[in-house]
Amino acid sequence: MKYILGLFIPGALVILFTRVTYSHIVGLLLTVALIAASVYKGYTNSFTLIIVDALSLTLGFAYSRGMREKAKLRS
Repeated sequence: MKYILGLFIPGALVILFTRVTYSHIVGLLLTVALIAASVYKGYTNSFTLIIVDALSLTLGFAYSRGMREKAKLRS
């Protein structure tokens, strides 16, 4: 269950924070800070789960960057 959530939640958080802060870099940094806190607290207990989180972060960052570029073209 952790791997399925790890595949979707970090990417969704990057997109959410990008929408709130209007910056994909800040959205990524906020999500990385949340994941770092969960690793520090011991909720992430395997290296494989960290890799899954990183993959999700990368995909969420790419999507939010593309979303931001489309918004710039429209305005």
